[in-house]
Parts: sequence; C-alpha cells; structure tokens
Amino acid sequence: MGVLDKIRGFFKPRSKADASSDEVNRFLQFLGVDVTNTSAINEATYFACLRLRAEAIGKLPLKLMQWDNVRGINPVRNDPRYYILGTRPNRYMTATTFWSTVEYNVCHYGNCYVLISGAGAKMSLWILPTESIQVINDDKDLFKKGAGKLYYVYSGESGIYTFSDEEILHFKTSSTFDGIIGKSVRERLSEVIDSGNDSQKMLRRMYKNGYTGKAVLQYTGDLNDKLVQTYIKGIEAYASGSDDEKRDPSTIIPIPVGSTLTPLNVKLSDGQFLEIKQYTALQIAAAFGIKPYQINDFTKSSYASGELQQIDFYVDTLLYPLKQYEEEITFKILSMKEAVDQGMFWKFNVAVTLRADFKTQVETLSKAVNTFIMTPNEARERLDLGSVEHGDKLIGQGANIRLDQIGAQYNAQSPADPPEEGGNEEDAG
Repeated sequence: MGVLDKIRGFFKPRSKADASSDEVNRFLQFLGVDVTNTSAINEATYFACLRLRAEAIGKLPLKLMQWDNVRGINPVRNDPRYYILGTRPNRYMTATTFWSTVEYNVCHYGNCYVLISGAGAKMSLWILPTESIQVINDDKDLFKKGAGKLYYVYSGESGIYTFSDEEILHFKTSSTFDGIIGKSVRERLSEVIDSGNDSQKMLRRMYKNGYTGKAVLQYTGDLNDKLVQTYIKGIEAYASGSDDEKRDPSTIIPIPVGSTLTPLNVKLSDGQFLEIKQYTALQIAAAFGIKPYQINDFTKSSYASGELQQIDFYVDTLLYPLKQYEEEITFKILSMKEAVDQGMFWKFNVAVTLRADFKTQVETLSKAVNTFIMTPNEARERLDLGSVEHGDKLIGQGANIRLDQIGAQYNAQSPADPPEEGGNEEDAG
C-alpha cells in the first residue's frame, strides 16, 4: 500500500461513533498539527495570528488565467485543473479548507509540503505531515538520478517514501537563509511565546485561587510536614471556594485560634503586567505581519476607513506569500509550453480582500468603462451580473484628443459640405 493510500486511510469510515484518542492524534498529525507540542498554539495571540493568516489566504479564489494579445487576461474555466485547485483539491477538502491548512502549516512549522498525485482531470493534492518530511539535496548523486537535485523523504507508519521536487509543492515562510527551508515564527520567537503562555497560566492560577495571592500563615504549635500540608490545604480551600461550589469565596476565611494569615499583596499593576502582556502580543503579531487593530489593539489606530486597512494588510502581509504561492503552483502544475507559449498562470483573486462598498465599486467601474479601460460586460462581471448584448465593445467619452490634433476638427470637411469644384477623378473622366 502506497503513501497516498495510507493518507486516504485516515478518512476511512469508522464503525464506532467516537474515534479513539490515537485516531484523533493521527488525524491531527495528518493535518500537520504537532500533538506533542501545542504550547505555542495555546498562546492566545499566537493562535489569533495563525487564524487571521490562514483565513485570509483561504478566502481568496484561485484561478487559472491566460494572456494573449487579442483578448488580454481571461480565466481558463474549461480546464479541469481550474476546478481542482479552485474548488476541490482532493475528495476530502474544499479549496478554502485546503489553502487555509497550507497556510497554517507554513506559519506554524515554516514549511508545507503538498503531494501532487496524478495529472490533468485525475490530479489531486494532498498535504503531507510537515514533521514527517525531510528535504535532501542530493549533491553526491546518492539516488543515481542526477547530482544537485532535491528530494523529499516521507517517514511514517507506512514506511519511507522518496519524492522528487516535481512531485511536491513546497511553500515556505519568508524567513529562510538557504532559499529551501523556511523558519517558523514559533522558532524565532520561542521565548516571547513562552512568556505569553506563562502569563496566561499565572492568570488562570489567580482565577482558580479566587484572586488570593500568596500569603504567610503563622501558627502556634509543632506540626509535622504532613499535618502542615493538610492544614494549608484547608485554608486554601476556604480561600478559593473549591471545597463547596455553592459557597462564594468571599472575604471571610476561618482561622484557628493562634494562627495569623498575612497576605503578600502582589498587584498586577505593580509589575506592569498588562503593559508587558500587550507588548508581548504586539511582538507576536508583528512577526506574523498582523496589524495591531486586527488583534483588537486600537491604541494607535490611524486609519480612516476599513478599506485602507485592508489595502495595508494586503501590501505588507499577504502580497509576499501570495506571490510565492502563485509562482510555485504555476511552475509545478503547468508545463513550460503552457506557461511560456500559451501565457497561462495561476493567480489568487485579491479583489475579494480589497473589495470596497457598493457605491465606491459602481463609481470606480463607471469611470473605467467611460475611459475605455473596461467593457460594460467586464464591469458587470465584477458585480456578479450577467453579460448583456453588445456589452463586449469598449465605449466612452470621445472628447479627449491628442495635443498635436488640437484644432484639426475645425479643418475637417463636414459631410453636409458640397463637393469641391471639379469633383473626383472619375467624374472628370
């Protein structure tokens, strides 16, 4: 059984309604989620940035386009690959889920490896577990297929399989020093992410203890270590209310005679906890290219409209990964003849992200039509409207002329003017 069959085996129907934890872990590993190390994902800002990046890529339609001198750039909808990459890369994933999962892997691991199975109408794309892939540069021709080639070695339960670079779509982050393997944000900001996790654990511990911090318990008597621990647990239970869910952990705590409980008043404000946590969140967001307003930090927001915010996010954050995705897909999916001779290429439709309000869209499209840039049908297509008869011709205002033609219209002979004396040569004959 091949590696592709093993991948499909993750999705075989089970006889039991609930899958075992081992099966769930295998499924998460298939999606590229490291079940042995989830501390980074548990950090709130880190997960929010992952989600924003993944959903931003997943919502963009991917189209196969073609350019020629006559028709310009148009989608190639009759190609089966248009449907596969843009709608259903494999039988288990929609295109939205697929490209979101790819971006999740790229951001979390630094790399994502997609196996290309089949060709043409029978082609399908499968996301391989990132942690199970090793990239080998065969500079010594160990595989006897030519020195200097890249190979992707998959090691899993089904065995070890080797794929050539033509069989794998390799997406990576911009943080790479050899141009082959990308480094993840998690690797670059491990200490910052760990600090964010520690702060969340501290808050959780304070909530659990009813915001009662550490305290000094003074008592009279000689108790052994076991009795001391029992005594302390009893006081803690009263302070946090964990001994009785119905009892409110109020300010009254029963203390035995001869004992004194002195709290150590450590306030969050004294350690600038909120400021440090906010700074940590901004560091993580900046590493992902996420803007502060996207993680609900509006302290320094300077944008007048949501449209400008989307443009800023596209230019500074999405433009680089989208360009890399398009180049990799065009190179690996299309042949050289299709890409060079026929002018075909893959492109994400970023107009979904940059789409303005309806009034602005209509005004912009009207201006494009009136200045001979777009045909009426092309403008209607942008508004998801059907084409109309005679709408494929360029129209516009004809009042504009070249500078060297100023005044020529007054010298032109009007159709109503009588013919000059002598007529034409035929009349003279």
